[in-house]
Amino acid sequence: MAVYREAIPGPSLETPSPSPEAHTSAQGSDSGAGHLSFYRKLCYGIGGVPNQVASSAIAFYLQLFLLDVAQIPAAQVSLVLFGGKVSGAAADPLAGFLINRSRRTGSGRLMPWMLGCTPFIALAYFFLWFLPPFSTLRGLWYTTLYCLFQALATFFQVPYTALTMLLTPNPKERDSATAYRMTLEMVGTLMGATVHGLIVSGAHGSHRCKEDMLPGEVAVSPNATRLYFIAAAVVALTYPVCSTLLYLGVKEQSDPSTPASGQGLGFLTGLGLTVRHRPYLKLVISFLFISAAVQVEQSYLVLFCTHASQLQDHVQGMVLTILVSAVLSTPMWEWVLQRFGKRMSALGICAMVPFAILLAAVPMVPVAYVVAFVSGLSIAVSLLLPWSMLPDVVDDFQLQHQHGPGLETIFYSSYVFFTKLSGAGALGISTLSLDFAGYESGGCRQSEQVVVTLKVLIGAVPTSMILIGLCILMVGPTPKVPSRANSRSLGRRTSYTLA
Repeated sequence: MAVYREAIPGPSLETPSPSPEAHTSAQGSDSGAGHLSFYRKLCYGIGGVPNQVASSAIAFYLQLFLLDVAQIPAAQVSLVLFGGKVSGAAADPLAGFLINRSRRTGSGRLMPWMLGCTPFIALAYFFLWFLPPFSTLRGLWYTTLYCLFQALATFFQVPYTALTMLLTPNPKERDSATAYRMTLEMVGTLMGATVHGLIVSGAHGSHRCKEDMLPGEVAVSPNATRLYFIAAAVVALTYPVCSTLLYLGVKEQSDPSTPASGQGLGFLTGLGLTVRHRPYLKLVISFLFISAAVQVEQSYLVLFCTHASQLQDHVQGMVLTILVSAVLSTPMWEWVLQRFGKRMSALGICAMVPFAILLAAVPMVPVAYVVAFVSGLSIAVSLLLPWSMLPDVVDDFQLQHQHGPGLETIFYSSYVFFTKLSGAGALGISTLSLDFAGYESGGCRQSEQVVVTLKVLIGAVPTSMILIGLCILMVGPTPKVPSRANSRSLGRRTSYTLA
């Protein structure tokens, strides 16, 4: 259940377009001033690794840590998760607004934001996995740190992705740098879940609960806190290391002098236009359900394996299977999108529906690994598809309204904003359902009501949300795909990354 992170500038960050002369000269020669060396592309790609490493570790293990190690009530865990997601969503437009109005320094206009955020992100991430000596205010502790981490990560990601436009005026070199970034961020996603999972696996094995142990809360193992402490330190160190390589290997170019044609359109005005575009509205609503389903499945897999089945010793293997399956199947789904079309490819999302129900009904080891593999295939297309369909929606809008390319950022960033909010709501409500079922934080064994709730959360809940999202997506006409000439004139530029 790896997720594709939306790596785009914030809604208020309006990146100027290169002048026509610079664009023409850059296209004319790849070996000219716009050429980027392998070293620079590699260092640029490395800069995006830390956020992916941290996000992957958080997605799979934070909820389990909060419930079983920090032992805070499930209701407070829902507040932590909801607050963090909302904080990240709110920081996106704020980051774009502030960065767009910042002045250029000797290191550039974007680089100081990334370098300034780096030490604070690393500290926020490290203390997010720290067990404070007090117990009464732990919920507030983790809510504050998770909100801080999500906001700081957004303030790092917004200038980092916008830096693509200031690496070189050569569009082909920008595309090549983006490919390096995407590849290394995929590696970062695998590293986050794998390294963190391997380190903390000893804290959640079958030895934690003995056969003769009665239901109820168990004391926090010093070994568990130590393992999470080590894992947090290892991941936190990737921020200063990778940011240093980014600073040393990448030179931010001066802003092109010619402003973008859509730069004068304000964010709120542009947002009002985009949300009234019916193809965009349909796409956003459908993937609100689908992306929320993926986040719920991802967040509760480890809890299900730990408390509702005998699969706790196979958690790391299942997580790795899902991530490897998703990463390796991405080129296949790209081919399927081109060969059979986007609507037909969307049916691939349904593959995980019967398997999710099967895992809830028959939680056996062979079944679990088959489900993990198929889920990786299905989730890859479910999160690749919107980034393939959004450019068509944007082109359709531009052909109808002729507002220029300035609205592209609003389309993408508003999609990111809404999906973050939907994930926050879905995770918050799902965790509250555990609290209502009587989940006992730190408990060695959970009640039958909790077991049933976990089965519903990884089976019925994502299944229903996926089916609703697909029904909305399939209803109505698809946006008109412009001709090749019109597509070139619109200057469409999109990217997606795995997170």
